Amino acid sequence: MTVVAGVDALQSADGPIFVVVGVFDGLHLGHQYMLRQLRRSAARREARPAVITFDHHPDEILVGAAPPLLCDPEERLQRLAAAFVEVTVVQHFDEALRMTPYDAFVDRIAARTELTGFLMTPDAAFGHDRQGTPAALATLGAERGFEVDVVAPFALAGQAVRSTDVRAAIAGGDLTGAARLLGRPVAVVGDAGPGSEWPTTVAFPLPVALPPDGTYPVRVARQGGRPSATTAHLRSGGLWLEGPAEGRIRVSFA
Repeated sequence: MTVVAGVDALQSADGPIFVVVGVFDGLHLGHQYMLRQLRRSAARREARPAVITFDHHPDEILVGAAPPLLCDPEERLQRLAAAFVEVTVVQHFDEALRMTPYDAFVDRIAARTELTGFLMTPDAAFGHDRQGTPAALATLGAERGFEVDVVAPFALAGQAVRSTDVRAAIAGGDLTGAARLLGRPVAVVGDAGPGSEWPTTVAFPLPVALPPDGTYPVRVARQGGRPSATTAHLRSGGLWLEGPAEGRIRVSFA
């Protein structure tokens, strides 16, 4: 997978691309469904499936506070690659981007590589004041030579799967329900150490979604290593492990 630092760094060789725009925090079942649809839409145009995502959550700019992360940024890239995304653009989100009209943003993409279209859900939108709706993009595409595919969001038991629902389940202590929406156990990635200390403190460079205070069975693994079972203690947003650990680790709630 090619990782591009912003749409202005796209090159002709990256295309042709068929694009979905989104945060993709968590890569939950709804996201996985969209990526399958993306591959199909791209294949029909003989294009490369491409994701435009952001270096931090847009809500940090839009509402002044970002929600806790469901997925480490590096892990997000790994999961996008595993889903056969061929190009991922990690776009910096700031006030200037917030004020960028959707058509100007599209023009920035199309000026650098061949754009064959967008995949969207009916309620999706991007650009200033969220004016880049599926209808607006379809009209623009008719003028600029790209297409828009609109698909219904993925639903589980009749309910759309959304990141806010996953966060709510984790915050409420329903780790089984959160895992059902994610399609995998709830996990966080942080920095542990030093290994000589016990219990081991795990620090997080960015706020992560954690369950309520308590004691939890977990499995801990370093990058590329085998997981081992231990116990985690959560208190006031902090996480401690029974036993030594050091370096960058992944803590999965069993």
